[in-house]
Amino acid sequence: MIRRLTLAVALALAAPLAASAQDDLIELNAGMVSGIDQLGLPIALEQGFFEKHGLDVTIANPYATGVDSLNALQAGEVDTVQVGVPMIGAVVRGMDLVALSNYSGNAAQLGSDTTMALVAREGSGIDGEDLSTLKGKKVAASFGTINHLYVLALIEAAGLAVDEVELVNTPPPDMTVALLSGGIDAFVGWDPWPIVAQKDVPGAYQVVRGGNYISYVGFNVSMRDWVAENGETVDKYLAALSEADQWMRANPKDAAQVATRWIPGLDPAVAEEAMDYNIQQADRRLSANNYEALHAAVSTLHRLGFIDSDFDVNEHINATHIVKVMSDQPELFSDLPEIPADAAISDGYTFTPKD
Repeated sequence: MIRRLTLAVALALAAPLAASAQDDLIELNAGMVSGIDQLGLPIALEQGFFEKHGLDVTIANPYATGVDSLNALQAGEVDTVQVGVPMIGAVVRGMDLVALSNYSGNAAQLGSDTTMALVAREGSGIDGEDLSTLKGKKVAASFGTINHLYVLALIEAAGLAVDEVELVNTPPPDMTVALLSGGIDAFVGWDPWPIVAQKDVPGAYQVVRGGNYISYVGFNVSMRDWVAENGETVDKYLAALSEADQWMRANPKDAAQVATRWIPGLDPAVAEEAMDYNIQQADRRLSANNYEALHAAVSTLHRLGFIDSDFDVNEHINATHIVKVMSDQPELFSDLPEIPADAAISDGYTFTPKD
């Protein structure tokens, strides 16, 4: 179901902006997951950046996981979604996807997982100073998503085998309830859920946050054929999102208020705390680091048997459009760290794995 917060409502929320007549705007349907790190999309709508760049965007009701958003994309309900690790399983199963830019991550460095955390119940015995205490514990994760990749990295860092921890497949919105009921010992998740759990579950505590255990994988994704037919629209879309990200980085408290309108029941104080983490990896650019991040994720999931085969990431990243935005509108990224020369890319870049 498509959420009817579209251009007309957005204009009532945003200051008037000079733009083409509404009849001239290009229509586009977009999808997102109910996570703080996905907020650049509704910010672009509410602040009028899509209209400024010639688009009339409709955003679907936020999905629980990236798997759900990809199902909607495959069904033709949306033209583009924001998704990370679930893209990998979809590609392995034959879905012809291309990643167009980051929605969250870091082009300037390889490691980035600030928006991820492991939260445990009181008395669980899980110790952030000794992750081997995860052994034998029941830990919730959403299989095939970025939080699954994060817990696998924590288990590996602890020197444990995957089967020494009981992983329970759980959607992020259900994790707090599972922790409260004692059905699990801990969960891994993206914001706001780790922060929500610590406020709503007596005695719950953060075991670890971030730590560069993984390189975040979070992309704007579309079907290859759609991108080939809508290149100019993609350029406009990524430019508007990049402008929204810059606004979010400069106005985190206001951005947190946007989150409360898009994630049902989200407390404003929780949103503000989560946004402080989010803006640390709100980087729409692509670099060699992001190719490496996707390659590492694919390799890890294949090595551990969670996917049947791997693939060449060059075939499923189309950097042409974000590279054009980076070149034509560098001011949209002027507040971000410079991408190191050895990681900078141009149109036509080909990634070569180090391993």
